[in-house]
Amino acid sequence: MSTSLIDEVFTELKDLPYELQRRVLEFTRSLAVSTPRGVHGSQLLHFGGAIPEGDLQLMRQAIEKDCEQIDGSGW
Repeated sequence: MSTSLIDEVFTELKDLPYELQRRVLEFTRSLAVSTPRGVHGSQLLHFGGAIPEGDLQLMRQAIEKDCEQIDGSGW
């Protein structure tokens, strides 16, 4: 992050009343928690081929059979 941006936020923040500063702090913390975290896809490559072909075929058949179906009695 740009230091000038942090400085600009700080300049605005220090002029706010204490309660609004607390709200900004809570907001920034909530942003940090809501940021998706994960791993780069290249780190998952070693899982390739881990599911037996027969299981993949069963999953494929279940998806083709049951997906995109409408349950008229459902919501």
